[in-house]
Amino acid sequence: MGLYLNPGNEIFRQAVTSDIYIDKTDMITLTNKKLNKPSVKYMCVSRPRRFGKSMAADMLTAYYSKGCDSKDLFAGRKVKKDELFKRHLNQHDVIRVDIQRFLFEDSHLDIFIDKIQESVIKELEREYGGLFSVDQYGLPGVLGQIYAYTKSGFIFIIDEWDCVFRFAKDRKEVQKVYLDFLRGLFKGAEYVELAYMTGILPIKKYGDLSAINIFDEFSMIDPKNLGKYFGFTQEEVQKQCKLHGVDYAELEKWYDGYQAGEIHVYNPKSVVDALTWKKFKSYWTGTETYEALKVYIDLNFDGLKEAITVMLGNGRCKINPWKFQNDMSTFSTKDDVLTLLVHLGYLTFDEKEEETFIPNLEIAQEFLNAVEGPKWDGVTRALERSKGLLESTWLMNGKAVADGVEAIHNEISSILQYNDENSLKCTVLMAYYSARAYYLPPSMELPSGKGFADVVYFPKKNVNRPALLIELKWNKSAQGAISQIKERQYANWVKEYTGDILLVAINYDDKKGHECIIEKYTEN
Repeated sequence: MGLYLNPGNEIFRQAVTSDIYIDKTDMITLTNKKLNKPSVKYMCVSRPRRFGKSMAADMLTAYYSKGCDSKDLFAGRKVKKDELFKRHLNQHDVIRVDIQRFLFEDSHLDIFIDKIQESVIKELEREYGGLFSVDQYGLPGVLGQIYAYTKSGFIFIIDEWDCVFRFAKDRKEVQKVYLDFLRGLFKGAEYVELAYMTGILPIKKYGDLSAINIFDEFSMIDPKNLGKYFGFTQEEVQKQCKLHGVDYAELEKWYDGYQAGEIHVYNPKSVVDALTWKKFKSYWTGTETYEALKVYIDLNFDGLKEAITVMLGNGRCKINPWKFQNDMSTFSTKDDVLTLLVHLGYLTFDEKEEETFIPNLEIAQEFLNAVEGPKWDGVTRALERSKGLLESTWLMNGKAVADGVEAIHNEISSILQYNDENSLKCTVLMAYYSARAYYLPPSMELPSGKGFADVVYFPKKNVNRPALLIELKWNKSAQGAISQIKERQYANWVKEYTGDILLVAINYDDKKGHECIIEKYTEN
C-alpha cells in the first residue's frame, strides 16, 4: 500500500461509517463497464467544490486498489448487485494523485509535474523496480515498460485535475506544459485501464476543441448519465430528513435547485451540515468568500449586469455555454462568465431550455452580498422595497404597487442598458424578489419586438397565497393590459390551479410614469 500507488481505503471507511452517508456505489457499475474499452475508458467528471468529487474518487480507489481489502466496506451497498462486482474488487493497480497536494505556492508551478512523476515512480520502484529504467520519457515511459513485461495496466484516479487553471489563471505556458504532460500520459497508452479525472472545470479548450480530446466529459452543463451522482437527489434528501427530524420543505427552499440534466440535486455539503446542526443557513458559501463571485459579476460585458438583475428576481437567462474555453480567465461574452458561474456552483443550468438561474436561497444570499457597492448602486435598495410591494399586491393596492415599481425602476435604471419592455420585465422581477419565499420560480413568456411580457407566479405547496398573473405594457395602459388578459384568456394558462388568481396589469408611460391595476380573477 502506498500514497500514490495502490492507496488504502481509510478515507472511504471514514465516510461510510459517518452519521450521514448516502450510498452512491452504483456509480461503480458504470465505471466497470468502461474498463479497457478505448472509446469510453477516459472520464473527466467536473462539479463545484464540496459536491462530492473527492468522495467519489475515494470510493473508486477503495474499490479497485490492490492496496486494501474493502469487502466489508461494500457489504450491503448498491454496487454488490453488479455482476462484475467481485471480479474487480481490489484487483487493480491504482495510481491516485491529488494535483492540489503538489501546488502550495507559486514557486511550485515550475516543478510540480516533475514532483508528481518522481513521487509515483519512487513507489513503482518498490513494486516493479526490476522491470524498468527511468529515461527522458519520465512516468509514461516507466509505465510503458512495466506494461510490456506484465501486460497488466493501471487505473488512474486524478483529483483536482484543474487546480492548475485555478491557481495559475494567467500562466498560459504552465497550463500548456501541464496539458502536454496529461496528453503524453494518457493518449494512446495501452497501460491505461481507466482514467478518471475530477475537478471543478471541464477539459481546457482552445477554440472549439478540447486540449485532451480523448476524454468524455461529465459536467454541470452536460452530466450525461451521471446526473444522480452529482449531488444528493430529492428522494435521498427526503429520507435523510425523516431520519434526522428535519423539515424537508425548509431544507428544499434553502438547498434544492441544482439541475444535473433532468435530475434535481442538492449540495451535499450544505445538506449534511443542515441535518447535523438542525439549522438552515449558508454552509457551502461559507467555504468561499463572496469576493470570488463579485469579481466575475462586476466584469464589463454587455448584458451581464442585466442578466444578474433578472436572476436576482428569480428569473432565468438564456446562454450559450458551448463556446466557453473552460478556464478562469478567457472571457469574450457574458455567456462565458455565466457558464463559469455554473461550473463554480453559483448558478445552475437547465440543459433542455439552455437557461441559467440562481438555484436556491443559499446562493441568492451570496449574490446579495456580492451586489453591494457602487457598481450595483440601487439594487440593494430595490430589493429592500420588494417585501412591501408584494404585500401591496396581495392587498390589491394598485397605486402602492405602481409607486413601488417606479421607485425600483429608477433605482436600477443605471444597470439596465435600454428602456423598453425588457427593462420593465427586469424591474418587475426585481420588484417581486420577495416572492421567492412564497412562490415557485416565475413562468415567463419573454418579450419579442413590440410584443408583451407575461410573468406568472404559482404559490408553493401548502402556501396560502394567490397566484399572480402579471401583464406588462409600455406606453399603453394598465386597463388595456387587464382587458387583454381577459380577452385572450391568459388565465387559461393556470386553469389547473384551483386557488385564487390575481391579475396584475402594469404599464409604463414615458410621460405619465407607472400605473397598475389589480383584479381578482373570476371565471366567466
